[in-house]
Amino acid sequence: MTDLDLRAYRSASTSHAQALGLFDQVLGHEPVSAPGSGLTYAMWVGPVRPVQARSGLNVVSARLELKGRVFMPADTEPMDDVDVAVTDAVSALMGAYCGDFTLDGLVSNVDLLGAHGAPLGADFGYTRLDSITYRVATLTIPLIINDAWNEVA
Repeated sequence: MTDLDLRAYRSASTSHAQALGLFDQVLGHEPVSAPGSGLTYAMWVGPVRPVQARSGLNVVSARLELKGRVFMPADTEPMDDVDVAVTDAVSALMGAYCGDFTLDGLVSNVDLLGAHGAPLGADFGYTRLDSITYRVATLTIPLIINDAWNEVA
């Protein structure tokens, strides 16, 4: 049994973001105040669910989603380049998560194509913090963890 080790998963995932050299800051939490100018990447935990198809008679595997969000002030000049910068960052992050498909052996796999739920992906939008509007991309990073919990009769 492995249990869930959020610190390790988050550390491995944020390390990829830091190694890309694209972000002014990388946070291990969802910000409650404006993260500043430039590109920021923040990560936090999302839903956790058992995975029926990967579980056995006495152990349960898990699907833990990490949420990542790329932030960039929407009024950054030139404004035509804001979507380009955010999309480039998302592409680099997704490439890093595809390239380290097991987070250095910490998880069974990143569920890239959605075998057990929503796949690795990103949704784009806007958010407002401290009267600043940010262009954002919110990533879903689904992790599959084998034998997370024991079933006991």
